[in-house]
Amino acid sequence: MPKKLTASKSSKGKPASPPGRETVPVPKSGDALKKLPPPAAAVAASKSAPATPKSSSLARATAVRAGLPAEAALSFLRDTKGSLSWSLRDLSQTLNISREEAERVVALLQIQGYVQPESHKSGEWITTPSGETVSGAKPPRFDRETVEAALTSLGQRIQESNKDRGAKFQITRAIAFGDFLAKDRTRVQAADVGIELARNRARTSGGIAAPRSAVEAREEQVFLRQLRGRSALIHLKPYSDWMGIRTHQKLS
Repeated sequence: MPKKLTASKSSKGKPASPPGRETVPVPKSGDALKKLPPPAAAVAASKSAPATPKSSSLARATAVRAGLPAEAALSFLRDTKGSLSWSLRDLSQTLNISREEAERVVALLQIQGYVQPESHKSGEWITTPSGETVSGAKPPRFDRETVEAALTSLGQRIQESNKDRGAKFQITRAIAFGDFLAKDRTRVQAADVGIELARNRARTSGGIAAPRSAVEAREEQVFLRQLRGRSALIHLKPYSDWMGIRTHQKLS
């Protein structure tokens, strides 16, 4: 029988979430779901342990359901920066999940203090300052058309790179996502682009691809920096399957 994830209690014994709220079941298997780190817990941990990069913290944050990493939910929160409120339908459509799954996502995010109900609109939610911080949201300061033009230029560079037989890497996937996909917004954040690379003429030993070395990892970083250029309008990051499931724009 699955365990249930309940809101933690404060030092005074008072529940952190509204009384009577249903708990979210958590599987007991190796893929068991864990909570995203709440702001208070993160602050306490930072005082007793060495600081770790945000990417490492999010990598350890567990999915709100099997197949939906924490990064996917946080990507939606990042997209809501600049919105007065949003709905479960917005969440389910963006992440391409069912309404039931969206309700579970929101329940977990609310427990952590990353979202809260919009008091003046029934069925609407708002992203809290803590939610904006943990998701890496920035004030929308770019023209959407400018970001789209930067993505078009990136797509052209990707095509040219893939035609170059001397290039060390082949770009097998490139998809862009972010608030620029909302056509009703004139000001947006920089676009996120998931990039999947394959080494050209990969070294093999006995027909088996050689393990990725530290040197090759640095070469990938250099390659991505050159591909991105100096544009502040796009952020390149390693491709993950959830990026291709949520709403996105293909670049290759």
